[in-house]
Amino acid sequence: MANKELSVEEKLRALYDLQLIDSRIDEIRNVRGELPLEVEDLEDEVAGLTTRLEKLKTDLDSIEDQIKEKKNAIDDHKTAIKKYGEQQKNVRNNREFNSLTKEIEFQELEIQLAEKHIKEMKASIEHKKETISGSQEKLEAKSTHLGHKKSELDAIMAETEKEENFLKEKSAEYQAQIEDRLLAAYNRIRGSVRNGLAVVSIERGASAGSFFTIPPQTQMEIASRKKIITDEHSGRILVDSSLAEEEREKMEQLFASL
Repeated sequence: MANKELSVEEKLRALYDLQLIDSRIDEIRNVRGELPLEVEDLEDEVAGLTTRLEKLKTDLDSIEDQIKEKKNAIDDHKTAIKKYGEQQKNVRNNREFNSLTKEIEFQELEIQLAEKHIKEMKASIEHKKETISGSQEKLEAKSTHLGHKKSELDAIMAETEKEENFLKEKSAEYQAQIEDRLLAAYNRIRGSVRNGLAVVSIERGASAGSFFTIPPQTQMEIASRKKIITDEHSGRILVDSSLAEEEREKMEQLFASL
C-alpha cells in the first residue's frame, strides 16, 4: 500500500528520486541498445535455418529411398522379362507367344519409366545438395554472428545486471511511497515523453529541457513545495532547483556506492 501521509514536499522528493532512479535504469538499457532484439532476431533466424536444413536432409533421404525402390522395381521387371522369355520357348501357339511378348514389352516400358524417374530424382538430389550446402554456409555464418552478439550482450549484462536489479528494487521502494493516483500520473507522463522525464526541475526560469518560461508567481508556488504543479506546455511535474540539487546529490551517492 502507498503511504498516504507524506507531505507535499516529501511526495515531490520521492517523485524526483524515483525519476532519477528510473532515468539511471534507462541509461543502462540504452547502453544495451538494440542488442537484445538483435540476439533474439538472430536466434529466430538460426532456428529457422536449422529447421529448413533438417527438412532438406529429410527430403534428400526420402528421394534416395525412392531411387532404391525404383532400382529394386527394375530388378523385378528384369526378372519378369527373363521369366516371360523362358516361357516363350515352351508356348503352344502364337496367341500365347504374342501375349508373353506384350508382357515383356510392358515390363521394358516400366523399366524405361523407372530409369527416367531415377534420372529426374538424381537431378533433384544434386539441386537439393547445392541448396543444403548454401543453407549450411548461411547457418554457420549466422551462428557465428549470433555467438559474437551473445558474447557482447553477456559482457554488457555482466557489467550492468547487478546495478539494474538493485535500481529496480529501489524504484519499487520509492513507488510504494507514492500514492496510486500520483504514481499513475508519473507513469503516464513518463510513457508519453521521448526521454522518459516525467519530473523535471526549473532551470533558469524554465522547466528543464524546455524553452517556455515559467511565470515568477508559479515559480514561487513551486519553490514553496505546498502543492504538485505541472508544466502547462509539457505536462511534466515540476520541482524547484534547490530540491532537485539536494536529491541529485543524494542519488549520486547511492549510485556511486554500487
